[in-house]
Amino acid sequence: MSTFQLHDTICALSTAPGTGAIAVIRLSGPAAFETIGKVFKPVGKNFEMATVASHTIHLGVIGEGSDIVDEVLISCFRAPHSYTGEDVIEISCHGSVFIQQKILELMFSLGLRLARPGEFTFRAFMNRKFDLSQAEAVADLIASQSGTSHDLAISQMRGGFSKKIGALRKSLIEFTSLIELELDFSEEHMIFADRSDLNQLLDHLEDELSQLINSFSLGNVIKNGIPVAIIGKPNVGKSTLLNAILNEEKAIVSDIPGTTRDAIEDTIVIGGYSFRFIDTAGLRASEDRIETIGISRTWEKIGEANIILYVFDATEQSFEDVMEAIEELKRPEDGKPFNLVLIGNKTDMLDHLPKGFKDFVEYETIFVSGKRKENIHLIAEHLVEVVARTKTTDTTIVSNTRHYEALQGAYHSIICVRDGLREGVSPDLLTVDIHKALYHLGEITGEITTDEILGAIFSRFCIGK
Repeated sequence: MSTFQLHDTICALSTAPGTGAIAVIRLSGPAAFETIGKVFKPVGKNFEMATVASHTIHLGVIGEGSDIVDEVLISCFRAPHSYTGEDVIEISCHGSVFIQQKILELMFSLGLRLARPGEFTFRAFMNRKFDLSQAEAVADLIASQSGTSHDLAISQMRGGFSKKIGALRKSLIEFTSLIELELDFSEEHMIFADRSDLNQLLDHLEDELSQLINSFSLGNVIKNGIPVAIIGKPNVGKSTLLNAILNEEKAIVSDIPGTTRDAIEDTIVIGGYSFRFIDTAGLRASEDRIETIGISRTWEKIGEANIILYVFDATEQSFEDVMEAIEELKRPEDGKPFNLVLIGNKTDMLDHLPKGFKDFVEYETIFVSGKRKENIHLIAEHLVEVVARTKTTDTTIVSNTRHYEALQGAYHSIICVRDGLREGVSPDLLTVDIHKALYHLGEITGEITTDEILGAIFSRFCIGK
């Protein structure tokens, strides 16, 4: 990759910038051991860095001449048994910004250069420590904000997704080799690839790819947060409910209808899942131009949401009012409502719960008091149940947009192969589409890639990783 010089020895701060208890500075490359040997002096023993064993840790001081910068621990990893596959030194120093900078300046003065974003992981990829999808999972793991996004990244980083893609590619490669053999004996009209076997293979590939593609909707929300829209008429307590769920005063609360004129969003982790709550403008007819824009955006958020909390005033809205509102929420394509939860608010103003709502057999109905924060936990518990029902632990879940697009390309190519078989096209035309499918699958793991793709992927990483 043109932006990275793999023969250089690089260094960077690998912990978060700023002051902390400790900081870790990583070195990687052919001169890592030689360089640290010039500035590191072990405590209580003498040794040459050239003879230091891999996977050992040593206490000492780092500095130049008689000037000591800090007392540090150095962790030594020799190629190929390191994160990058190269010689690696990790310096654990005190977390002073001054100390961090002085150590880095020492490294630069000895000929090392600052690592670019993602360069350590790029070197690991180039040295075949893991494939491209696993490398991308490293960035996802660093960015994970919930238990489920963490589990998803760990699974991909450990190669679960890569193994599935590898198996699909292997079966295609074996079959296309037989078809290409037919081309070598085309004059003899010999058939090496049984067409019924190919149809069975295509059935399997189509099914596997379809499952992976369909899993993206779940994987995307797990990775980025499950959008939950809080909707309802004005002044039913939507903002109060949002504040109660978040346990902070995020939204302005007022008795004046139409106070919320734009969507207010915040994210919270519940039961290991990241939920992105969206408080919206009240749904009603309005002549106020600004409020009308807010209501329009509410409908946009309804379309984006995976779950909708329809909040109604339990002291005023009747069973019929709520039913009428639900009719408006039905999707035009299938006539079914969104994943809907009914929230009857303001129970603190009631002597008893209203009758009739027990007839909502197909919708979860929860009565709460947002003002007193009563029964808010029931909403949280139900949201976790909804997501848990859709999550299957034994299925590979796709959460990366690049992978999703490559899978769609592979799926389209497989459909073209199937059409070609049905129409009896020649083997050379079949191989064209099979190679296209192989290309798209290879894009995922990095067996087929370009400098532009690699640059876009690794630029998302932080410096030091």
